[in-house]
Amino acid sequence: MLLANLNSVLTVVLATGDGKPLMPLTARRTVAAIPFAGGYRVIDFALSNCLHSGLRRIMVFSQFNALSLHNHIRDGWSLFNADLGEFVMPVTPPITDKMTTYSGYADALLQNAYLLERTAANHVIVVSGEQIYRMDYAAILAFHLKHDATVTVAALERAAMNGAHLSASIILRGHKIVEIAPFAVGDDGGPSYGPMEVFAFKKTALLELLGLAARTGAYGAAIIDVIREHWLGHEKICAYRFGGSDGRVSQDKYWRMLASVDDYYDANMDLLKLEPPLDIYQSDWPIRTHQTQRPPARTVAGRSCNEGICVNSIVGGGTVIAGGGVSRSVLGDRVYIDDGATVEDAILSPGVSVGEGTQLQRCIIDRNVAIPANEQIGLDLEADSKRFTITPNGVVVIPSDVDFD
Repeated sequence: MLLANLNSVLTVVLATGDGKPLMPLTARRTVAAIPFAGGYRVIDFALSNCLHSGLRRIMVFSQFNALSLHNHIRDGWSLFNADLGEFVMPVTPPITDKMTTYSGYADALLQNAYLLERTAANHVIVVSGEQIYRMDYAAILAFHLKHDATVTVAALERAAMNGAHLSASIILRGHKIVEIAPFAVGDDGGPSYGPMEVFAFKKTALLELLGLAARTGAYGAAIIDVIREHWLGHEKICAYRFGGSDGRVSQDKYWRMLASVDDYYDANMDLLKLEPPLDIYQSDWPIRTHQTQRPPARTVAGRSCNEGICVNSIVGGGTVIAGGGVSRSVLGDRVYIDDGATVEDAILSPGVSVGEGTQLQRCIIDRNVAIPANEQIGLDLEADSKRFTITPNGVVVIPSDVDFD
């Protein structure tokens, strides 16, 4: 059984995290709005999955520091036809007699149950907008209908978790979930699957579940916790294995939860491997984003007549490497690398300028930072720790409001 009309499906993209684990990158933006891979935002992966899966009725739930996210959705995702009932709509927390904040993904759905009830959709797919992965949501919906499930949970193999701590561990018997337990850390003795925050629901069933959660409370709960409490053993809960052969997306099986700045750094560096584990180059599954008109990136000789050099790096439009050297790095648009400067194993967000003779290594530089000449960042972590944030893995993070004076 397949859906004859994907317009009967509402997609909810959850971008409600407070971003504290990714500070200082989230000081002024939500996780979903963080720049990624030189030209994208994190949420572009979930929204591109929707677009290519034929899902064009989308609500984006947001709350903390959402202005940058909302601007990006307006500028980059105003492509759907409202006359056909298509939309990408940011949804902020409702305000009644008090200000509402979401305590988790389940609470975000609960607080907006009235919106879900008003839609004409028969099915609701709920996905995280704060993760990096590519997935054909039409395939999980087809699986959901074929098995007539109350809910279908996208299941992630332990080998694909990249060390993430998921909201639960799940035990499968065939395609059914028979046990949901606290997540087991480590490879020995633990269940082999976990939920990746992609769920396909019958809408009527989802509203019933939220009604039960309203009576018992869902504060701080993950969606899988609410499913376990109210449905496990009573309703048909199926698992769709992520990275299988179904769907149109090439099966790179790549998934990243951005639970720390180190996760964010590693996800960007993954793209620079000889064979990148995340395929962003599939011609019929491009990652869409908003990109302003910029001239092509270029290398040029600097004042010393040394040629600009760029090796194994991702470089955004309008970037100029003027006599400097860039290696194994991700550069956003409008970055300027001055004469004699070197950038290695680094992430430079849009608008960053690197002064003459400066050396950067294993660092993340946020938007529009102007680094003076002859600075050294990432070479002496003890000295850097007196000025900047250092991650547990030794990555130096420089926020957008840094003052070098």
